Amino acid sequence: MELNGERRFKLGMHTYTLHLSGLGESWGFDGAHAFEKTIDLAKLMDLAVEWGLDGLHVTNVDLETLEAARLSEVKASAETHGLYLEYNVSFNAPSDPRVNSKVSDALRNAKAMGADLVKFSLDIERPRPLYGTCFHPEVMRQLADRYDEFKKNIPLMEELGLLVSIENHCDTYADEVIWLLKQLNHPNIGACLDTINSLVVLEGPEICVEKMAPYANCCHFCDNKLVVDPDGTHSVGAAIGSGDIDCVRVLKTLKEKSPRLDRITFEVEYEIGDDPIEVARQKEIEACKQSIDYLRNVLKVGIRGRGNSL
Repeated sequence: MELNGERRFKLGMHTYTLHLSGLGESWGFDGAHAFEKTIDLAKLMDLAVEWGLDGLHVTNVDLETLEAARLSEVKASAETHGLYLEYNVSFNAPSDPRVNSKVSDALRNAKAMGADLVKFSLDIERPRPLYGTCFHPEVMRQLADRYDEFKKNIPLMEELGLLVSIENHCDTYADEVIWLLKQLNHPNIGACLDTINSLVVLEGPEICVEKMAPYANCCHFCDNKLVVDPDGTHSVGAAIGSGDIDCVRVLKTLKEKSPRLDRITFEVEYEIGDDPIEVARQKEIEACKQSIDYLRNVLKVGIRGRGNSL
């Protein structure tokens, strides 16, 4: 979309941005822990309007149940709030199995809730050491299985009129995602480019963005800080614009090289640290607001911008 002759992306939020408040998923645990839900999806939609967002990127955790009545309720609420919805699922999430789904189920559930795009994490189990494992035989066997699953569901995707997006989650190189996309070779199937995940497989974010941008139909716009201390090197979640990702440069690349992309989904990976959970939740919300302010007023992302001053 163009505003005043300039390409402008809609602005959405990945609900993981408020994961300490029980949204998105409870990542980093053994599957037995989940954060208490202090903000539900209904409240989040109200906040999204207040904050001037155009849409939300939601998970099964946010939906709470996949019963038909619930999905219909979510669809109606999103329409009332004027929000687009994207649906985020995994094959085999390492920490929070609530977000897992079969491809066919994910497509049907997305349609029922009014989402127009389904984003999949591939959940590839990589061999160790990680270095030099791009296209490793053990990885390729798993990618072939994912190919089969996506391929057999293309007719359903077409029937429902949906987009599919495959993410460079914390387990794949950019070239592996691109290989899978080329094998599937369908205009409705693209890449979900996460701007920070490549670090987890020892791939530079700049290289990853350059490679994946032409295939992107979805983007998880993240900005982490790299911290080095006596305990090692850490990638720490930060408000957009306050970390070590050159957000201006990334957005410029997306504008120039991502013709299918029309939305920016920001995601903040805020951590508890040494704070009590109540304090951490409030800091997480402030990081969310700070991110929206930066994206809207510095990067000029967002169409509505009807929210109150943050």
